[in-house]
Amino acid sequence: MNKTGFSPADILLPAAKNFETWAVVACDQFTSQPEYWERVEAAVADQASALRLILPEAQLSDGHTEEHIAKINETMLRYQEDGVFQEYPDAMIYLERTQSDGRIRRGVIGRIDLEEYDYSADSQSLVRATEGTVLERIPPRQAVRRNASLELPHIMLLIDDPDNTVIGPLAASDDVLYDFDLMEGGGHAKGMLLSDAQKLAVSESLSKLAEGQPLLFAVGDGNHSLASAKAHYEEEKAKGLPSAALSRYALVEVVNLYDDALEFEPIHRVLFDVDPQDVLTELAACYPGTHEGEGEGHSIRYAWEKKEGILTIPQPAAQLEVGTLQPFLDDYLKRKGGRIDYVHGDDITIELGKKPGCIALLLPAMDKNDLFRSIAADGPLPRKTFSMGHAADKRYYIEARKIK
Repeated sequence: MNKTGFSPADILLPAAKNFETWAVVACDQFTSQPEYWERVEAAVADQASALRLILPEAQLSDGHTEEHIAKINETMLRYQEDGVFQEYPDAMIYLERTQSDGRIRRGVIGRIDLEEYDYSADSQSLVRATEGTVLERIPPRQAVRRNASLELPHIMLLIDDPDNTVIGPLAASDDVLYDFDLMEGGGHAKGMLLSDAQKLAVSESLSKLAEGQPLLFAVGDGNHSLASAKAHYEEEKAKGLPSAALSRYALVEVVNLYDDALEFEPIHRVLFDVDPQDVLTELAACYPGTHEGEGEGHSIRYAWEKKEGILTIPQPAAQLEVGTLQPFLDDYLKRKGGRIDYVHGDDITIELGKKPGCIALLLPAMDKNDLFRSIAADGPLPRKTFSMGHAADKRYYIEARKIK
């Protein structure tokens, strides 16, 4: 199964099957809402839970990060020694995730070979990043993984499978591993163990999908988590550590880009402490031929205290609007100061943009059909290009895997 880099894994699940309090949402969600994590803490109380094995990013600013990490690593070992887990060897799990809107997103959980992954901008690997990797964000995450004995995934890999040949043929089975409501309005999760025949079918379908494609997997969620896993593996491999045989892989969920429940939502830009008119003037100067009003090319809506409108760039520099806009913004802020925020939702973006000294720049929703084509043509997309659904619909930590 290694021809595609995706294969079964030795998957750990809670033996007590206390999934309602075991499963918690990805650590990078609700970072500005500490009350969310306080409610999760109260719900878990003193029960064994994935909450004890992760570090919510909402806690990163409390000044106790090293203590948190040490306790997490200690708890991982204790859970393993105390028989908290039941292991399912050589397993793939078919997941039906009911989202908060009632739609069902389907995926397959297994491991990805990090030898097939390269997050560099000029990558030609089977697995590639969807957004530019901020190298400074890797060492802290790598430090978390370095002394961890387990991994819990919130990484989602996307496949470009319009005919739904890989996941579509899988059907609900009687071999149900979990079937429960997720806490805090996260919907529902039902996981089923795939048979040997189904695992083989997944592998064969992925192999066929890979034929003639420049890339097979694009990282939909967890770009920096997977990059950190890669850096950790390369470090262990370079040192010749025996644990590199386990850290060579990362547990992931594979989802079809064309899954009906999977939506791409735009992430808009708001600049603060700037001269709005100067921003528009320099943007137009950066791309000759730029004009007011809609037209052929890339059209970007804007709103500030005195005006709303649309700028059209007839000869864009990239496949997507965000690829044209973001390099300009990075350069502008570096030269002239100000700050940027990345905002979901048109109304709140415009509201913020109309405050004094601010400007909102609104981007269109990204077409799913553009994702793989754009990555193949331009490399990883600019950061914050798109969001896959609401925070409550992100992956919850359920499965685990030994990495030492």
